Amino acid sequence: MDDFPIRYVEPVFRPPSEAQSLILPVTNGCSWNRCTFCEMYTDPQKRFRALDEQEVLDTVRRCGERFGDQVRRVFLADGDATVLSTRRLLNVLKAIRTHLPAVRRISSYCLPRNLRKKSSGEVRELADAGLALVYVGAESGDDEVLARVNKGETFESTREALEKLREAGIGRSVMILNGLGGRQLSQQHAENSARLMNAAQPEYLSTLVVSFPKGEERFRSNFPGWEPLSQPGLFQEMERFLTPLELNRTVFRSDHASNWLILKGTLGADKARLLREVRSAIEHPEAARLRPAWARGL
Repeated sequence: MDDFPIRYVEPVFRPPSEAQSLILPVTNGCSWNRCTFCEMYTDPQKRFRALDEQEVLDTVRRCGERFGDQVRRVFLADGDATVLSTRRLLNVLKAIRTHLPAVRRISSYCLPRNLRKKSSGEVRELADAGLALVYVGAESGDDEVLARVNKGETFESTREALEKLREAGIGRSVMILNGLGGRQLSQQHAENSARLMNAAQPEYLSTLVVSFPKGEERFRSNFPGWEPLSQPGLFQEMERFLTPLELNRTVFRSDHASNWLILKGTLGADKARLLREVRSAIEHPEAARLRPAWARGL
């Protein structure tokens, strides 16, 4: 499509809920890109860089000329658009409002470390300019697990970022990785992840199962002795995670392609039902409606 107004550097990633969004690159790759479990931006062409500001603004203008009022949602790519300065982000958000006036939601991935570089006032400016939702890969609330996977974050750094977003009125969709601590650290991973979610009270929460399509060598280099959880072990960890959750109105999804057991509900209204479904899968796996192995393609 020679006349398509956006130039992508593949592969391009976006959250499942952004399937109908216009994907607008403002950076290439991920500014951290050291997490040993993540393979999203390891290809050489995905080396991190901020895209030229004028190029991005021109892209938004061309999108407006091409799509007019057809676009309702925009997702700022790649891995952590919020690494850009507040000034640059505000310019992009202003351009979207100007050239794509029908847009009702702008979202992006967000590393907690990026919020440490922005004041509470700056984050509120971004919210006022239209940044409505960010996806935060917390992965775990346990400091030992986070260190073993080279996340570059702690329980407290993630909590502080989520609180800064909440105060600014930006919605938060938080991801936890089921199985990340392996057998050795499963219990503390589940319990401290629940503790983090109770402290943050995110609007959205999802769980994915840790997986390594390109192999485990990179991951194991910093986590010797890691043993993956079996399918029953993953369900038991999920039960340990859900049981202490005290969330008020958090939309919960565990339906990513990596998940064996599909769970959907609102926490806490549906907590008891979700726990029954997990317990049933533990006690009667032959009767559970599990995703077949062939359908777990990543």
